[in-house]
Amino acid sequence: MSNSPKLTPELIHSPKEMRAKVIEAQRSGLKVGFVPTMGALHEGHLSLVGRAAAECDIAVVSIFVNPTQFGPNEDFSKYPRTLDSDVEMLSQYHPVWVFCPEAADMYPPGMSTVVSPPSVALPLEGEFRPTHFAGVTTIVLKLFNIVPADIAYFGQKDYQQACVLRQMAIDLDVATRIVVCPIVREEDGLAMSSRNRYLSPEERTAALSISRALRVATERLEAGDRNAASIAAGMRAEMNAAGIREIDYAVLANPQTLETLQTATDTVVILIAARVGQTRLIDNCVVSLTPTL
Repeated sequence: MSNSPKLTPELIHSPKEMRAKVIEAQRSGLKVGFVPTMGALHEGHLSLVGRAAAECDIAVVSIFVNPTQFGPNEDFSKYPRTLDSDVEMLSQYHPVWVFCPEAADMYPPGMSTVVSPPSVALPLEGEFRPTHFAGVTTIVLKLFNIVPADIAYFGQKDYQQACVLRQMAIDLDVATRIVVCPIVREEDGLAMSSRNRYLSPEERTAALSISRALRVATERLEAGDRNAASIAAGMRAEMNAAGIREIDYAVLANPQTLETLQTATDTVVILIAARVGQTRLIDNCVVSLTPTL
């Protein structure tokens, strides 16, 4: 696949048409990559599309703001919907098919099936957003059935989501292979997110303490500190000093089970969720402490 010159991506609205196109392409010997999104695309999303474009013959990008993964009093109604600019951003890659269904196509009247998420969904996000992952697993499994791609690409920024979806794919014999791609950050370290546009200049400055807290924690681990509880307290202090008071979690966890650690092991994932003003942000990093020869 090429990423120049710009060509307008093909938009598909019908799930039946989308599935038929993917199956036809695969029968022709073409490899299909899939990037599920909720739109409001940024360079983080584009890194996934670029990976799909490089590794596959056709990239499919879904744009659907999924109502069932938003809890009460969350930002579903104001979540940015920018289809025209999203399509323009995707025009640098081709061939790209953009799947943008209506809510009634994905949740028709009478639909009552919900995919129960695996146990890795229970801590962290599961504690603070208890209905979130059932919405994620249900919509992603539906998307995998509509877009039965060879490979699906997700970002590491949603680390727990990636764990949940990988386990779901194993448990339910999903043929699509899941690839998790690195976090893309702004030059100052802030993890790219569609929600960053909500931040005022002052809030954005405060938000930098999230990635800074991850960096400080990583440095302590690399210096030999294994007291996970103390390191977590240090992360909270770093964010508190920047004016962030609402911290849902700042933990060192087992990278497979997401169980919070009191003592760091050879490989840990450090995860943060905090509210900056009215905007809830998440970030993480994986630290491997295994010595190399």
